[in-house]
Amino acid sequence: MEAKQIVSLCPACDACPAVEVYQDMVRIGEPNKQVALPKAEWNRLVEAILEGTLTKL
Repeated sequence: MEAKQIVSLCPACDACPAVEVYQDMVRIGEPNKQVALPKAEWNRLVEAILEGTLTKL
């Protein structure tokens, strides 16, 4: 399965965590240290950010 989109959480290098978007899930983290979110959970996370429930720290 190939990622549709990959966004590094540290644009200065390729060794930091990344967000990898696939057809039916999203993986967040570093190789061997990732969490996989199903599409519904990812969409809820995005909604919480857009609604302002989750904000910058």
